[in-house]
Amino acid sequence: MSKILSNFENPFRPGAGHRPPYLAGRAREIQEFDRLLRQKVILENMVLTGLRGVGKTVLLDSLKPKALQANWLWVGTDLSESATISENSIAIRLLTDLSVITSNMVIKREPTQKIGFNAAEQITDVKLNYNLLKNIYDKTPGLVHDKLKSILEFSWSVISRNSEIKGVVFAYDEAQNLSDQAGKEQYPLSLLLDVFQSIQKKEIPFMLLLTGLPTLFPKLIEARTFSERMFRVVFLDKLNKDECIEAITKPIENDLCPVRLTIEAINIVVEMSGGYPYFIQFMCREIYDVLLQKQDNGEALSVPVDEIIIKLDTDFFSGRWSRVTDRQKTLLYVIAQLDHCDDEFTVAEIVARSKEFLQKPFSSSHVNQMLSSLSNAGLIFKNRHGKYSFAVPLMSDFINRQPSDDLLY
Repeated sequence: MSKILSNFENPFRPGAGHRPPYLAGRAREIQEFDRLLRQKVILENMVLTGLRGVGKTVLLDSLKPKALQANWLWVGTDLSESATISENSIAIRLLTDLSVITSNMVIKREPTQKIGFNAAEQITDVKLNYNLLKNIYDKTPGLVHDKLKSILEFSWSVISRNSEIKGVVFAYDEAQNLSDQAGKEQYPLSLLLDVFQSIQKKEIPFMLLLTGLPTLFPKLIEARTFSERMFRVVFLDKLNKDECIEAITKPIENDLCPVRLTIEAINIVVEMSGGYPYFIQFMCREIYDVLLQKQDNGEALSVPVDEIIIKLDTDFFSGRWSRVTDRQKTLLYVIAQLDHCDDEFTVAEIVARSKEFLQKPFSSSHVNQMLSSLSNAGLIFKNRHGKYSFAVPLMSDFINRQPSDDLLY
């Protein structure tokens, strides 16, 4: 391999939450977050939502330095299902995350006497660490709501001693995992909303920043109708053509890249990716790996379209496809035949289309039942207007690449 090639490191990073070398097309969303940081009293929190592959986690991570630069503290993590199964579990999650920024904050100094006649008295710092927070939580009387509210109010009384600190951002990814469990009499989502609304009314600057699939905001509204006024919802869409081109070309402009894509090749990536940031990273990673090998071997350079599609199907789609039943696959195939399948569709449209393709068409009740299961599996989501959409971008293209004989019966 030539010295130029050996010095080149492929800059593209397709991975869950991996920051791309150039963040394209998200300036408006960052500006909106900056606006929220300028609030004296928290009137609006933020929800970042969108399909998988639009870069929600990447954008969330990009907002943290913005908050820190504006003298806000930042806590948070991924919201796993185990952390959201009960009111107590979400409270402990918040308490644990808060302790990361408070554990070195001294709330008071106490004298301690060592054993011995001539032992000198020492001063010990009492810090607001996890053990102290948990102790206060356990000893606070009342419901989980009362305990958590008390912890947050007390914590701010300590944090605010530093007058330079503007507030705390509580940032949680995969927040669509939050849901109330009426059957178990557990309401972790309602608890979160009630507590933050309450402390924000007291002008405590703790701001929620939640990211998740499009099922997130309807869940918030269902739990508490005031969520509609409590959150500024930012829907991350796919990139436009100019933004796609920037995402493709910017990462290699200042790199030791011996290969440049032609305009034709760039347009192929734009079209194949559908404008989704993850797919741009995935495709460009594969393209440059292959092109560098071909150049070193003296082969003609071209975009390996077929190879990329095969690898994308294997790495991204196949795992999701394997988790659905045969009848659900048939339903998804029918959906993929709708003219506007990549936008929104209704149960009635699916039923009508199934009559054109299937010997045993679907009934409305059957479609509703399967859509609910597919929604739980993260393949479909229902919006607030009763229509459905694919939760995974380019899913219809993948479905239409499958042998139809195996799906129609």
